[in-house]
Amino acid sequence: MSQGFTLPLRPDVQGLSRVLEATTVRWYAWCCLAAVTCSSVGVIWDISWHKSIGRDSFWTPAHVLIYLSGILAGIACGYLIISTTYNKESPLRPSSVKLWGFRGPLGAFMCAWGGIAMLTSAPFDDWWHNAYGLDVKVLSPPHMLLTLGLIGIRIGALTLILSQMNRTIGELAETLHWMLLYLFVFLAAITVGAVQEFTIRNYMHSGQFYLLVSIAAPIWLAAVSVVSSKRWACTIVAAMYTSLFLLFIWILPLFPAEPKLGPVFFQVKQMIPPDFPLLLIAPAFAIDLLRPVIRNWDKPLKAAAMGALFLASFVAAQWPFAYFLMSPLARNAVFGTHYIPYFVNPETDYARYVFTALETSGLQFSLRIAAAVIAAIATSYAGLSWGAWMKRLRR
Repeated sequence: MSQGFTLPLRPDVQGLSRVLEATTVRWYAWCCLAAVTCSSVGVIWDISWHKSIGRDSFWTPAHVLIYLSGILAGIACGYLIISTTYNKESPLRPSSVKLWGFRGPLGAFMCAWGGIAMLTSAPFDDWWHNAYGLDVKVLSPPHMLLTLGLIGIRIGALTLILSQMNRTIGELAETLHWMLLYLFVFLAAITVGAVQEFTIRNYMHSGQFYLLVSIAAPIWLAAVSVVSSKRWACTIVAAMYTSLFLLFIWILPLFPAEPKLGPVFFQVKQMIPPDFPLLLIAPAFAIDLLRPVIRNWDKPLKAAAMGALFLASFVAAQWPFAYFLMSPLARNAVFGTHYIPYFVNPETDYARYVFTALETSGLQFSLRIAAAVIAAIATSYAGLSWGAWMKRLRR
């Protein structure tokens, strides 16, 4: 038996076609969806815990929820791989890939790798905190390993559901389509969240801010525009992303909290929610308007149009909105800008509600905006290419 990794991508390989494989979504797909939801809620809850309480026991509810994600994905995808490998009558066998002697859907292998990375990061993170301090930055090595695991589970779940959707017709395909859009929300959230330390409100008038967002966000909107047949697919994903973070802003402060570490610069009496979500809904809506116009364009031209439009519409929406976020009008339970983590120095620009000048000259600002245009076009091209690959995926 070959030990290689074979991944046919053509829709007609081995007679695969769009046929109705089942009348309901299989349990393992729901399990993977639950895993993604658990990890996303757990990560945001954990960050809020650090902002409100500080580094606590490893077995906080937020940590348990995060690592439950790896367990759920491992159970579902482990079952899929083992059953497909040893059950020669498995209905998934014709649409599986082979790796190291095992067979299973490609998405199942991705989820399994993500789960292993997540569970490996747990003791690594505990050791890191004990060795280097109780509270560290988001981008520490164990957190990056955890992030890679989270991304692996998200992309694996997306691939698992998408491959079934591409082989299915009828009501089941429609259900899977909505599950697909739901998963794109969390992919966008984790990549934008990875740079959250550099996209806070006092940086929103800097070229660096728009460069980082142009690196993190356009790829998902471009991919959605390809894989989804829904007219307003990008807007739907961005609206769900916005709604998710608004719910956190409105729900988390309802729970009491008190700092356990020092120094304490701000007296905190409730959980501190994430910042108000970026206005990604503006470029998402603009891209949806553009999609029919550029449908038959070559991919490089599509990417150029989508990337430029993404940045232009995002700047047009976020730049003036940043003034509002800095004003007293946003310091309420709706927009949540009055929630400040206990460890933030009151002398910082963030706490004083003033913009930080990250560029030392107009030239440096212009160069970073130019780099943002290039980044938005490049990531849009990557998203279009990845979306085209996903649209052909049957395994």
